[in-house]
Amino acid sequence: MLTSKQRAVLRKHAQSLDVVFQVGKGEIDEALVKSTAECLAARELIKMRVLENSPYSPREAAEILAEKTGADCVQVIGSKFVLYLQKKKDSKYADLLRK
Repeated sequence: MLTSKQRAVLRKHAQSLDVVFQVGKGEIDEALVKSTAECLAARELIKMRVLENSPYSPREAAEILAEKTGADCVQVIGSKFVLYLQKKKDSKYADLLRK
């Protein structure tokens, strides 16, 4: 669980990120969950988008993916959301979050 100050730091770093995945009209299936988990393991902080034809709202999609991947939902704004999962080793954000 992230504190509000930690979320603020991560939101700041997420502003410059590009969207890496889109949730479309299909269900959130195991393939999307697996791809998201692999991307989180590599990058720690990712931005995703929910398309208009999706059956999920951005908040619902963020909560489902965060729960299934073990990540924290940093921010939901408009159709985009940001997920964070700290690496066990060599975390880019660990020092920033300790402050």
